[in-house]
Amino acid sequence: MSMWDELNRPPVSPAGRVLPLVAAAAFLVSGCGGGSGSGTAGKGELADGKTFTTAYASDPGALDPAKTVMSIAIGVNRYLYDPLIHLNAKGEPEAGLAQKWEATAKTATFTLRPGIKCSDGSTLTASDVAANIDYIGDPKNKSPLAGVQIQPGTTAKADDGQRTVTLTSGAPDAFLLRNAGSVPIACGKGLKDRTALAKGGKGSGTGMFTMTEAVTGDHYTLTRRKDYTWGPGASKQGAKGLPDTVKIRVIPNETTAANLLLSGELNAAPMSGPEQKRLAAQKLFHADVQAPLGELYFNQSGARPGADEKVRRALVQALNLPDVGKVITNGTGKPSQGMVTDEPRACTGDSVTGNLPQHDLAAAKSALSAAGWKPGAGGIRTKNGKKLTMSLMYGTQNGPNMAAGAELIQKEWKSLGAEVKMKPADSPGLNSTLFGSGNWDVSMGPISLGVPTQLVPFMSGPTPPKGVNFAGVDNPEYQALVQKASAKVGAAGCPQWQQAEKALIKHLNAVPYYNSLTPVFGKAARFEVSQGSIVPSSIRMYAN
Repeated sequence: MSMWDELNRPPVSPAGRVLPLVAAAAFLVSGCGGGSGSGTAGKGELADGKTFTTAYASDPGALDPAKTVMSIAIGVNRYLYDPLIHLNAKGEPEAGLAQKWEATAKTATFTLRPGIKCSDGSTLTASDVAANIDYIGDPKNKSPLAGVQIQPGTTAKADDGQRTVTLTSGAPDAFLLRNAGSVPIACGKGLKDRTALAKGGKGSGTGMFTMTEAVTGDHYTLTRRKDYTWGPGASKQGAKGLPDTVKIRVIPNETTAANLLLSGELNAAPMSGPEQKRLAAQKLFHADVQAPLGELYFNQSGARPGADEKVRRALVQALNLPDVGKVITNGTGKPSQGMVTDEPRACTGDSVTGNLPQHDLAAAKSALSAAGWKPGAGGIRTKNGKKLTMSLMYGTQNGPNMAAGAELIQKEWKSLGAEVKMKPADSPGLNSTLFGSGNWDVSMGPISLGVPTQLVPFMSGPTPPKGVNFAGVDNPEYQALVQKASAKVGAAGCPQWQQAEKALIKHLNAVPYYNSLTPVFGKAARFEVSQGSIVPSSIRMYAN
């Protein structure tokens, strides 16, 4: 799940994925699904020895693959680490580090390909893979992937001679193969020194590239491994046009990124704002990403306003959500139909339509009055001497559209009688606030999800720092439906997963209202986008 954006979204998405997830969700993750390409790539022939330069709207922060659910970090790590399996366009598993697998809801066994090397030249062993799973599954390590991709209490046994890893899930997982198989696998010294993984895991990678330079807040340089012969496109490792180097530049301003793309200083950049039209007019190649962008979460812990469902309902009812959605997506998005958006989706359906209150400011005012919030001085409502004051947190990595959307929400809630204090934050700031300090009232950071099970730890269970239930959600109906759905493997449980999602939305524990369609423009390069980020092995460079 790539999670947040975010928390955040994938590097190619406007927001940033809390995970995953896997992209995973960034929240804060806001990673997302598949993409389609169109436009012209370049006028020349495929060229070797090139550098592929791409723009990210925010710094990825710490890069330990078992310690982050930031979609931007997940996107960087996709260059550095491979999973056990990959998913094709239909959602079917394909060989990654593993060449064979079998799974139920409780156990899974993977047989590794022979001859896989870590980026320091050592051989990847089954024990290395097991160590990755055990680390996430051990509650004392507080991995944010626990409960998302690996259930707490999950253990793994390795047979290095047979190259097999068998894991026993700490709890039934209807999508165990997809979740466990998508964990990015590190190896080498990084498993003993996780501070190295946080900096890019030099020598510990299993992916096509290795980190050679990292300048926080500015750029990251990665070099292609000549010994990489596995993973998607492995048979094309000698194909013409693969870049020798990838440079990731941190460029928060979309206009700056668009100018650099047109000048040829960038080969790829996502565009969520008005720059889309300018670049599209140039007939540049682009791969499109659908991602959750319009989502609201209320802090339901303690005595905060969002802890009262009546207040949440009035606040949502006061908003013209379609208008907010059009603002944050620059008119290019569409209404949400569910919280799982990563393509290929494990379950389909519409859990949103008819389950959110319709815009009605008068009814919202009456509801607040009935809940004890009376009009007060300066138009701000009060209850028991306390003002209806809230902070509204939004991601700066999403560009000016998100800020404009936040201002529209602020305006509409002011009309309702609420005082709203704007709280802009970049991707790492969102992550540290939601999962650290907890000092927030309303978050506009979306969660990007690949399967319904990835939502469970974010909407139930312990709150930070013991868990990732950042909003403090306590919804017995959701928990009961999750239990029923979890007893079935794969798509067989989709009807129950859809009902569980509806239970969250009806009680406004989560408010998904708009998805973005973000083109990732390319110049002198072509690439594919999957699960919210560029597929490294798909990049092809052109002479001009």
